[in-house]
Amino acid sequence: MPLSARPLHPVFAAELDGLDMRRTPDAATLGAVLAAMGRYAVCVCRNDPPLTDEEHIAFSRALGPVQRSRVLTVAGVTGTRIRHPEIIDQSNLDEYGELYHEGDRYLMFKRANRLWHTDMSFHPVRATYSLLSACALPPGGGPDTEFADLRAAYEALPAAIQARIEDLVAEHSYWHSRVVGGGPEPTAEELASRPPALHRLVQRHEGSGRKTLYIASHARRIVGMALEEGQALLQELTAFATQPRFVYAHKWRLGDVVIWDNRCTMHRARPFDDLHVRRDVRRTTCREAEVA
Repeated sequence: MPLSARPLHPVFAAELDGLDMRRTPDAATLGAVLAAMGRYAVCVCRNDPPLTDEEHIAFSRALGPVQRSRVLTVAGVTGTRIRHPEIIDQSNLDEYGELYHEGDRYLMFKRANRLWHTDMSFHPVRATYSLLSACALPPGGGPDTEFADLRAAYEALPAAIQARIEDLVAEHSYWHSRVVGGGPEPTAEELASRPPALHRLVQRHEGSGRKTLYIASHARRIVGMALEEGQALLQELTAFATQPRFVYAHKWRLGDVVIWDNRCTMHRARPFDDLHVRRDVRRTTCREAEVA
């Protein structure tokens, strides 16, 4: 069955049919997947049953270098329940598979994912594709994940704003977004484990050739601009880019894998009762280059 894409939103996002994620894609299939990602930026793949971790990792590797090592330190976290270093545990489960308790430092940091963000923008080597797999969901599928198309948002900006931001650079910090999201102040060890990264505010998206914003809740300031002025600009751009006309809300089903391009989208998790219901979602992240 040839791969086909069914649009899910007027400007981006599609569901892919005819893709077997349990097999390493051949050249033609991979080309079709990459073309769909270039056009839609967010692609939904249905799997029944959910992918195994090994299948998830193998498919991700076809899309580019996969992050394997821990990119930062969170105080008090000593282990993980998932043995594969390529899998980033985005669940509300601790290293023993139990629900986190209120006040747990790691859970408080995880809740910042409810802010609009772009994976790994706090690192000099950006993320390209993220692949999030639904292994266990709350009753009814649990909270939506929302995505915003930053290409369409950039193109809708007034020309004067496009010109104003063309050459600006933002500083992105993981710890900034954690605190803004309600988490505790980072320790000295945490700060040292992941210093900020600088990225241009306007990029040319490789997959589509279109210009795009590159913003996220990780963005703390604009280089060369007063802190308050820069933060006001970032907030203005985020509010503009997350209008309903640019946003797709994904309603999860067990086994879903959503692939998105971090270079031209933002996303956020919606709140749910993370102290009482289990949500096991696992992510792999491809990078612009191999990272030690």
